[in-house]
Amino acid sequence: MPFMPCAKPKHRRRVPKQKDITRITNKVRDEVLKRAEGKCERCGRTRAYAFEISHLVQASQGGSGSDPANLVLLCGPSVNTGTCHNFADYTKEGREWRLSKRKELMGYYGVSSQDEGYIT
Repeated sequence: MPFMPCAKPKHRRRVPKQKDITRITNKVRDEVLKRAEGKCERCGRTRAYAFEISHLVQASQGGSGSDPANLVLLCGPSVNTGTCHNFADYTKEGREWRLSKRKELMGYYGVSSQDEGYIT
């Protein structure tokens, strides 16, 4: 008997995939770049090997890519020691900085911490 493929369903997923939640949208990317004015938001450096947009609440923890209060522009790359992105991702002080920066940006955008389920 030959293989008979069936038609794919035409409905959308009820629950979005993790990658769709954490993906940085173009609108938010433009907002973060405008807010940062081409500078690293931690050290203020205007020239770096690379500038990267980083999640303050990590993507693996459900941090949204469509929320500008969850994203910052940092000098990178994140795998190089001495860069702000590496500091924020791999050090205890960096994780504390991310939480304080998140609270600062939530105030900047007028979002209360009660609106967000994953930040205290």
